[in-house]
Amino acid sequence: MNAIVIKRGREKSLLRKHPWIFAGAVAAVEGRPETGETVEVLLADGSRVARAAYSPASQIVARVWTFDPQEDVSAEFFRGRLSRALELRGSLAPTGDPGAARLVNAESDGLPGVVVDRYGSWLVVQLLTAGAERWREALVAGLDRLAASGIYERSDVDVRAKEGLEKRSGLLAGAEPPELVEILEGGCRFLVDVRNGHKTGFYLDQRGNRSVVSEYARGAEMLNCFSYTGGFGVAALAAGAARVTNIDSSAPSLDLSRRIAELNGIEAGRVEHVEGDVFAILRRYRDERRSFDLAVLDPPKFAESRSQLPRASRGYKDINLLALKLLRPGGVLFTFSCSGLMTSELFQKIVADAALDAGRDVRIVRRLSQAEDHPVALPFPEGAYLKGLVCKVAR
Repeated sequence: MNAIVIKRGREKSLLRKHPWIFAGAVAAVEGRPETGETVEVLLADGSRVARAAYSPASQIVARVWTFDPQEDVSAEFFRGRLSRALELRGSLAPTGDPGAARLVNAESDGLPGVVVDRYGSWLVVQLLTAGAERWREALVAGLDRLAASGIYERSDVDVRAKEGLEKRSGLLAGAEPPELVEILEGGCRFLVDVRNGHKTGFYLDQRGNRSVVSEYARGAEMLNCFSYTGGFGVAALAAGAARVTNIDSSAPSLDLSRRIAELNGIEAGRVEHVEGDVFAILRRYRDERRSFDLAVLDPPKFAESRSQLPRASRGYKDINLLALKLLRPGGVLFTFSCSGLMTSELFQKIVADAALDAGRDVRIVRRLSQAEDHPVALPFPEGAYLKGLVCKVAR
């Protein structure tokens, strides 16, 4: 088997079972491994410590499949990893359930670059790395046994370019999914566009947080920013919110949000849909002296690389400052960052600076993260990408 050799002194993260090997940590490549091929991982003294997928086009030149250097990476290996992921989720992943769940969460399930989400009886798959792409057939075969109506691929994301891969999407097995797949969550009905929607169609990682928002919603006038198809708004209205204003830059997302509101029997007068730039609209609301009891900020990823982090920090501060200015005394802000490079400490500092500039006295009352079907492997802190704060404005 071809191999990569780790530089002396650069083995610490590997010995702690972190699955990423950066190009700068590699002293030599033995043989001529192909893109996605499984290679041995050797320390400087020649000892074998892992087997990994080789990706010469990426800064992460290898991603570990197994830290058992004797374990064979084969179709049987992937069946075992998929089974383990399902067992971890237990009741979250029953076949035939009308809900939705993440079944495989990439590195944190020992399958770097592999994401599998279930929407009712359909599976949606993302294969994001060279290793996942090389084992495509084995992975699809392992999923086919779940007796899903169909398996659809959504590997149409920019991150594949970093692996030297082109975007891909389309049917992998079974029947074509309908235009919209209906799912149930917390007693609410949602429509998911698995072919063209964000991520795999729905923000499954926010499921638990939608439930938390509903705890604060009764009687509230709510501002839902970057609303996508209105998930937080529907949860709040179902819990008794007086009125929700959804703001998003995507007209198709807002159209689907309207359909979902109607599907749940929400009266038209209780929900407003506003298309446009969130920053500009909130500035207009500030100038108009509008105010709300509850605000949710769930923006897209502002930082794709470390070089973008200062600009992203300014964006997070600006949007939080504007939202805090719009909240009434006693109001509650739910604010999130899905930028993996944004640490929890830095995010809290940004929100604190926004509160200071807004002239508001604010307390953190809860901290939030991604749903439990998006687990984080302890040696892989990068898996904890979603950070949320529930902040209350003092009277």
